[in-house]
Amino acid sequence: MLAVETAERLARTALSSIGRDYPHKLDHVITSDEDARTPRALHPSFHGSYDWHSCVHMHWTLVRLLRRFRSLPSRADIVSLFDRHFSHPAIGGELAYLARPASASFERTYGWAWLLKLAAELHAAAAESGSYPHDRDDAPFARWFAAVHPLARAFARRFFDFLPRAHYALRYGIHPNSAFGLALALDYAREIGDPTLVEMCTRRALDWFADDSDAPARFEPSGVDFLSPSLVEAELMRRLLDAAAFAEWLARFLPGFADANPRALFAPARVGDRTDPQLVHLDGLNLSRAWCFDGIAASLPPGDPRVHVAKQAANAHRDAGAEGLDSGDFVGAHWLATFAVLAFDGA
Repeated sequence: MLAVETAERLARTALSSIGRDYPHKLDHVITSDEDARTPRALHPSFHGSYDWHSCVHMHWTLVRLLRRFRSLPSRADIVSLFDRHFSHPAIGGELAYLARPASASFERTYGWAWLLKLAAELHAAAAESGSYPHDRDDAPFARWFAAVHPLARAFARRFFDFLPRAHYALRYGIHPNSAFGLALALDYAREIGDPTLVEMCTRRALDWFADDSDAPARFEPSGVDFLSPSLVEAELMRRLLDAAAFAEWLARFLPGFADANPRALFAPARVGDRTDPQLVHLDGLNLSRAWCFDGIAASLPPGDPRVHVAKQAANAHRDAGAEGLDSGDFVGAHWLATFAVLAFDGA
């Protein structure tokens, strides 16, 4: 559970990262000289924090923290940022970028999923605050959601277009991981009440993952993972199955779980260089594993011995991942706060 002091530190990190334009790594297809533009010109809402998807999920981090801690000291700065970045003109610029023919596969599917997760968090915060559909709060979540939701609908349409054409899942531990994208898309679809998107994501998830067994988790982690391919798949499947069915599926998928095997899956990853933008992914892996282990523990039936194993593993990974939050280097700082919120506060 996050303390307000930790929440404020993460919020300040997110604000600083979002406000930093450079260095920046564009996901941008150039078709003419006119396309050679700055990140801020291309993306009026999400131009900081090194890359587009990190900027999106650092905005999610701030929404989550503002929702959880209404007396956050950085509240006024967050509100001011959202008023600028969650305005209709700014989001209109993002929609215009997405409409480019050359942007058809832009941020597929990691950035898509995080934008939907951001919209879902705004929607939940609006409903929770009592400001939906009218603003009665100095943090007008309803107004921000109304501005962002057209962009979320555009990305939801991309899932509808892409999933029927995607016959095979992507199972590695970095951005395009299919299970991660589907998990966040499901969260959005359920939050806003989109049964068609729920049904499509559910069908594709079951097609890809329902019959999996004996996950090759002994080979994890790869050197630049920030997601565990096996654990994030379990994170998705727990959303789709009741406790008894999930317990049976997990027994087939990770048969050594009760004995914390394979060891490499249950032992935190070691980070060799936190100034390396790829190697520092392993700090994120430890934090995302903690999030997944917590989700598994919460989804198994009471009394299942794997609950204790999962909780122990979650705590070990949370402690290890927290070490990376103090490095201060921008290659980690521009994104790790999000994964810390996942690890310490769930989502």
